[in-house]
Amino acid sequence: MGYIGHHGIAALHKYKYSGVDNSLVAKYILQPFWSRFVNIFPLWVPPNMITLTGFVFVLLSALLGYIYSPHLDTAPPRWVHFAHGMLLFLYQTFDAVDGKQARRTNSSSPLGELFDHGCDALACAFETLAFGSTSMCGRTTFWFWIIAAIPFYCATWEHFFTNTLILPVVNGPTEGLMLIYLCHFLTFFMGAEWWAQDFRKSIPLLSWVPFLPEIPFYGVVLFLMIIFAVIPTVGSNVSNVQKVVRARKGSMLLALAMLFPFILLVGGVLIWCYLSPSDIMGNYPHLLITGTGMAFGFLVGRMILAHLCDEPKGLKTGMCMSLLFLPLAIANALTARLNDGTPLIDEFVILLMFCAYTVGLYFHFATSVIHEITNALGIYCFRITRKEA
Repeated sequence: MGYIGHHGIAALHKYKYSGVDNSLVAKYILQPFWSRFVNIFPLWVPPNMITLTGFVFVLLSALLGYIYSPHLDTAPPRWVHFAHGMLLFLYQTFDAVDGKQARRTNSSSPLGELFDHGCDALACAFETLAFGSTSMCGRTTFWFWIIAAIPFYCATWEHFFTNTLILPVVNGPTEGLMLIYLCHFLTFFMGAEWWAQDFRKSIPLLSWVPFLPEIPFYGVVLFLMIIFAVIPTVGSNVSNVQKVVRARKGSMLLALAMLFPFILLVGGVLIWCYLSPSDIMGNYPHLLITGTGMAFGFLVGRMILAHLCDEPKGLKTGMCMSLLFLPLAIANALTARLNDGTPLIDEFVILLMFCAYTVGLYFHFATSVIHEITNALGIYCFRITRKEA
């Protein structure tokens, strides 16, 4: 059975992307740079190839982190931080330029939006792994992925209801990424240990702060990001969806139901980590974040597709496919409680199976949807198909 019905195909033909970036940094600094940068690509280069190349940059960054810091708690060589910064800068640039190339070649399509945001959803996981190796935050890396995933999912959810992706004056794709690659570059000069030592040593100006126990600097950064970035952004998303639902006399409960699979995914993985006899969060951060990140990519992709195809608002039961493996993983961790700390199946094997399941699920979804959209619209994924004037 396909993902797109007859109604969805009709909606795809009518769909027009709408987005606004209110960032002043983007408007006055980055946009002029991107407008010039796009000219390095010949007109025959398809926008989706630019998107994919940008995604490969963050994939390389995560791989570097794995090679030099397998548990994300040891300092890699200094040049690795510089490489992380450059690769993330290139990812941001290519991610911004793909849309400009689509307009240059008159080849914009709903597939381009799905491809772009789909790669961005996966990039959350792989850039988190790169940042984990820079900040030496070990098991806390998973929490950094959570605070990247929550605003991303809520922004996609808001876009589904409002039909316009509105980025505020300070936003993740612009200032957020810029801050991260500046952190990578700064670590090139300061060393990764700067992140892992007590915050009063990392920032001598705060040496006067009394009473608090030793908190690594990355812990303070995590706390500040939750307070000043995640909570206000999510509050704004919920408020904007509420206005639209009220104006359409819809059900806010149905709207909130679309957040349910994501909450279950994060909650299920956290329960598994809590019960884990082998500390999967600390010992296998790359496998845990890759597996969870792929499941997250599936959830985001499914919601974007629902938006493109103008599906009814409310919970998409197909989204729960990404959660099917978690009860087995949790049950296996529970067997360790009954078996002197030894689970029925080795947790490393379970983690590998979890990754295989979510990667397989995501690629089945991605290839199926690309095939269906290209057939429905008469276009190609990696070849320019100009629209008729």
